[in-house]
Amino acid sequence: MKKIILSINTILVSFLLATNSWATVHEKTLENGLKVIVKEDHRAPVATAQVWYKVGSASEYGGITGVSHVLEHMMFKGTPKYPVGQFSEILASIGARDNAFTGRDFTAYYQLFDVSKLETSFDLESDRMAQLNLDEAEFTKELEVVKEERRLRTEDNPNALTYEQFNATAYNSSPYHNPVIGWMNDLDSMQVSDLQNWYQQWYSPNNATLVVVGDVDPQNVFALAEKYYGPVPSREVATLKPRLEPRQVGTRRVEVKAVAKLPYMIIGYKVPTLKTAKDSREAYALNILSGILDGGRSSRLSKHLVREQEIAASAGAGYDLYSARNSMFLFDGTPNAEHTLEELEQAISKEIEKLQTELVSERELKRVKAQVVAGEVYQQDSVQRQAYIIGSLETVELGWKTMNEYADNIQKITAEDVREVAKKYLVDDSKTVAILTPLEPKGFGAK
Repeated sequence: MKKIILSINTILVSFLLATNSWATVHEKTLENGLKVIVKEDHRAPVATAQVWYKVGSASEYGGITGVSHVLEHMMFKGTPKYPVGQFSEILASIGARDNAFTGRDFTAYYQLFDVSKLETSFDLESDRMAQLNLDEAEFTKELEVVKEERRLRTEDNPNALTYEQFNATAYNSSPYHNPVIGWMNDLDSMQVSDLQNWYQQWYSPNNATLVVVGDVDPQNVFALAEKYYGPVPSREVATLKPRLEPRQVGTRRVEVKAVAKLPYMIIGYKVPTLKTAKDSREAYALNILSGILDGGRSSRLSKHLVREQEIAASAGAGYDLYSARNSMFLFDGTPNAEHTLEELEQAISKEIEKLQTELVSERELKRVKAQVVAGEVYQQDSVQRQAYIIGSLETVELGWKTMNEYADNIQKITAEDVREVAKKYLVDDSKTVAILTPLEPKGFGAK
């Protein structure tokens, strides 16, 4: 039965890859430096337009952490042409959806709409690229919204708080040390002038990529891009220092005490990404390794630690192939009620040791490759996800063609490649451990 499932997976992946290859990608760079990438997808009369700026929390420095994310909020606060409130009102009136997101390596804005409304999207988005209102009163209100977001999503979320402290411990010099939402002390002292400087330094067409995916005519998209984005003047973009992370020379540990029901653990090892690896095979091998450990019910952590040994209530692993800087290979988990965090850490170490000393069987490797590629292809079923992948690859300067090479590069990885990256990178000298120790909530009337 498993052979049949594997064969079906392989056939399905081949079919989806073939389907995806029908879509054609076109690109053009305007005179002001804006790169425009268009991917045709004619399955439905919809399209998405996304503008990706090459600036995120990794561009920030001490004292202004969180400024990229706060500016993202302020981008919805109007321009001289479209005052506050009109941007979202106009898009809602044509049935479009819009939003934005900030990451370590980028800040992006998108609209999803009936393809006939493309011009409206370009008009609005190019306008706020050119001239944004940064009103003091609006900034003061929005800053409080961001602080509340931080309280809800991080300070009152024990697992998120543990992850934040994990990164602050794992990274000394790398800008990944700082949370995307920023430290509260920096938010408290943030001024609207910080946002004005940030907007001037980074929000320029020559630091952005416009991605359009959907039922569009590429030449029409390019013509509209020339009409609306072409007049936006380019500016000099700030230059960042490398801020490389020094070599780690021993395991680091941090304990977080917070009100929580269950203990929790994050373990991370410093690894290269596709952008930073000297040999790209290592990055793809790490991608396979994460699939072996955490790729559904048949993956090793779920099978061995959760169901067979019953040490973990949950256990997972992950790796970000497309980060702009060296990143982490992560494990996380919560022990079962009968076991401790120490026992869970030991059990994870034993799984790592197996990967370092034993070759993954050909059968398991084939299954994981099929799952990993299928997962990537399934995600590209939506126009939003296709545009996201193109935008993120362009922003970290890997180029959109990388996505077309993904399946072939995964298929080239051998069991020996997987064992070698496990031996080379999952070592104690580059290990960081963060544990969450639950505290009881203070009762009513407690001092």
